[in-house]
Amino acid sequence: MADLCREFGISRKTGYKWAQRFLDGGVPNLVDRLRVPHVLPHAVASEAVDAIVAVRRRFPTWGAKKIEAYLERERPSVSWPARSTIAEILKRRGLIEPKRPRRRTVPSTQPLASATAPNVVWCTDFKGKFRVDRRYCHPLTITDANTRFLLRTEPLAGERIEASRVVFESAFREYGLPLRMRSDNGTPFASTGIGGLSILSVWWIKLGILPERIEPGHPEQNGRHERMHRTLKAETASPPSADWEAQRVALEQWRREFNEVRPHEALSMATPASRYSPSVRVYPEHIGDPEYPEHFDVRRVKTTGAISMRDQSVSLGSVLAREYIGLEPTAEGIWQLWFGPIHRGRLTELGRKKFQLQKTLSP
Repeated sequence: MADLCREFGISRKTGYKWAQRFLDGGVPNLVDRLRVPHVLPHAVASEAVDAIVAVRRRFPTWGAKKIEAYLERERPSVSWPARSTIAEILKRRGLIEPKRPRRRTVPSTQPLASATAPNVVWCTDFKGKFRVDRRYCHPLTITDANTRFLLRTEPLAGERIEASRVVFESAFREYGLPLRMRSDNGTPFASTGIGGLSILSVWWIKLGILPERIEPGHPEQNGRHERMHRTLKAETASPPSADWEAQRVALEQWRREFNEVRPHEALSMATPASRYSPSVRVYPEHIGDPEYPEHFDVRRVKTTGAISMRDQSVSLGSVLAREYIGLEPTAEGIWQLWFGPIHRGRLTELGRKKFQLQKTLSP
């Protein structure tokens, strides 16, 4: 046997194996055998597979991590498979499409680092637009940056100040006031006027809310909100509903699911509703004017958007029309311009009753 195995280049163990197979069944028994075990002790039960698939079909955008957290929370007595096994089950059933690799930028820590507690920073934006019953729908969304709690997903016919203010006032009355409101540089949140203020952000300031605007072309500074928008579009607008009321119902149902059902990875798989609590700053029945220190020169802007300085008219823009601004004297012929707690620019006297207004570009 040793000489024979040496001649064919195999071990004696292999030689004895094939010899025994020949003795047991002759030439027909000299074939390779499958190594698949007859019994799989760690196989996932069909009931568990069906439950995993059912959750995925109910929530088509959920991955293995969310499905694992959801099942463990809803049915804690069941021994569910590992997250990697859940992902493999979804892959085998054709419920996961491979993602194309893409280049990623280095994440920014500013200005999101200020959202240290609920209601410190709220984020707002419009989720693009899409057609519903021959009209464009512009969902206005508001979230709490700390807990990801979704306060509003309201479909509007346009990105106008009047309709937007109604949505914000409704949210303020239900959840109280945040300290800051973060947005992009588009209407109605900002304008090309002094300091980028808009009528909406002027109202926020009078309520004691400081507007924050991300840098133009840097949506990653409001990344948490943008990520929510991607899921909102996939689950409520691809495709949109047949009519306006159905779209409103779909957005509201999705908002409740997002807050109360969907596990959130950034919250250790908890739900936003379990972490959020309303603000202690309630919406006032009367909105007062900004207050300024005693040494400020307080002026009321005319309906034309201008103030008078030594019988000369200095235009501040229509956004501040009929609002009270504060002029802080800092040197001879130089005043710092404030609206509430926010610096708006510098006013310099050039002589012969001429003034130059150097505006602050952002809040």
